[in-house]
Amino acid sequence: MNRFFQALGLRIGDSAKQTRTPSQKALGRCTCGQPIFFRNSQCLACQSPLGYEPERGRVVTLSQGDAQSWRIEGDARAYRRCANLHTAAGCNWLLPHASDAQLCIACQLNRTIPDLSIPGNEQRWARLEMAKRRLVAQLLNLGLPLLSKYADFNRGLAFDFLGPDLNGQPPMTGHASGLITLNIAEADDDVREQTRIQLHEPYRTLLGHFRHEVGHYYWDRLIAGSAWLDDYRRLFGDERADYRAALQRHYERGAPADWQASFVSAYATMHPWEDWAETWAHYLHMMDTLDTALSFGMRAGDVELEFRPFTKAALYDPDDPQAQEFLQFINAWIELAAMLNELARSMGHKDVYPFVLSAAVVGKLQFIHRVVEAASPIT
Repeated sequence: MNRFFQALGLRIGDSAKQTRTPSQKALGRCTCGQPIFFRNSQCLACQSPLGYEPERGRVVTLSQGDAQSWRIEGDARAYRRCANLHTAAGCNWLLPHASDAQLCIACQLNRTIPDLSIPGNEQRWARLEMAKRRLVAQLLNLGLPLLSKYADFNRGLAFDFLGPDLNGQPPMTGHASGLITLNIAEADDDVREQTRIQLHEPYRTLLGHFRHEVGHYYWDRLIAGSAWLDDYRRLFGDERADYRAALQRHYERGAPADWQASFVSAYATMHPWEDWAETWAHYLHMMDTLDTALSFGMRAGDVELEFRPFTKAALYDPDDPQAQEFLQFINAWIELAAMLNELARSMGHKDVYPFVLSAAVVGKLQFIHRVVEAASPIT
């Protein structure tokens, strides 16, 4: 069991541990006692410089070493701040001082950034990078393999953040052989909302888009040609089905009327690859949001909710040694999602999580959990 899921399970089961272990987004306190968060590069109270150290998975207070290095209390190693700290990206991540790189592990994944001479693109890039850093932090925290195409062209990951071409045509977004292309217009709330409505999606965010597209990358890395492939096809379908034909059929006819019985979203019905990517994105949403909620002491179990917990009958592998821990995670998420939706409604907003999980989807989620656990370091 990887360290993250082990710690999450302990906190779900023991309310006393919930506020003692900070999440990726609420990462503790500065040495002066001020709470500090994932995005912070400077303490708002004492003005101390802060940095996110990806190996530790938390923001730390920095002290000046020599003119070119920074130190962390209790750590003999020297660090450097990412060269993108003072760009529009505003990256607060650290890298080892001995590294030949100038960019952190997250910024090294960029192949193309927006043209910053175009008005508005600095703000768009900043929003894209914040979402991407949250994604990368989670992937590292889960122990998933992650390297850039500069390190390994065939197996690495890279991002192109593109605007319209010279003819005004938007870029084709998606994943291809480890390269994820995103239209920078997605960073504009109005454009993203218009796209959501046009595609009949109940939910669309930058981070969600990143999580979906990286799901395709991890299908290539973890499923294709692996021992998981037969079980994948049994749960999600045969990915060898013609993708273009499936895409055309989906946009002409839409999802089947009974799609909610077997899929997490209408788009997931389009093709087995999309079913995997949609379910993968939801798995990451659930892990991260539950972790953050627990770090703030939110406990849906203390609220009376009409809810029938899932049992092992819903699982892909009910005999897995971690089956009970996974069910505990799923049921805790459903309770939390119900509470978050009610909070949103009380403010007049749309549901935070406008989805219903069926038993078939829970089985798919457990499969993804098994794949992630197998790819992560064992402790």
